[in-house]
Amino acid sequence: MQIIQVAGGDLFRVAATYLGDATQWVRIAQLNAISDPWLSGTTTLRIPDRNPGAGGGVAAQ
Repeated sequence: MQIIQVAGGDLFRVAATYLGDATQWVRIAQLNAISDPWLSGTTTLRIPDRNPGAGGGVAAQ
């Protein structure tokens, strides 16, 4: 796991950059207790380890 800071943007781009798969944004959201993939301001995020076999999907409500 690593910790990063991003200024705005979205979890799709973060997942594509750090996990190699934009659909895995939900893994980042769940790890950081975030329900909205759109980020505003500067946000510190915990990024899970890469797992090419992990599926993407929709966060549980």
